[in-house]
Amino acid sequence: MNDELRETMGHMELLDIMKFLPHRYPFLLVDRIVDIDGDDSAVGIKNVTANEPHFVGHFPTMPIMPGVLLVEGMAQTAGAICARKAAETDNLVYFMTIDNARFRKPVVPGDQVRFKVVKQKQRRRVWKFHCEALVDGQMVAEADIGAMMVRKEEE
Repeated sequence: MNDELRETMGHMELLDIMKFLPHRYPFLLVDRIVDIDGDDSAVGIKNVTANEPHFVGHFPTMPIMPGVLLVEGMAQTAGAICARKAAETDNLVYFMTIDNARFRKPVVPGDQVRFKVVKQKQRRRVWKFHCEALVDGQMVAEADIGAMMVRKEEE
């Protein structure tokens, strides 16, 4: 199988994701990334469990995953494929912008969230993605996310 086809069919397991993102539990919000097409698109998967720390206070009698964490999961999925694409360089990916965020349905323990990210454009070191969070094929959130690649020595 040639490298181009392998990259189109790519996936990243948890340990692979941790090579490209600095996040760790409890703030690593993507368990696996599948259907990677370079830095053009991918689907991140998050299995939502009742023992996650944010459910203690959000909300004790009715646990709902905070919307900001859904946005962060989308951003981490986009950031991981950007970082993977540029792995041969010494770069970090920073979350830069969020626009047009919409939350449509609560996410609760037991749900599996699929973060679908599609690159809209790239200019030099800046990427723009349209992102959707889906549970059982139904959209629960969406946002447009910007990411910037920064050389480690610039930080």
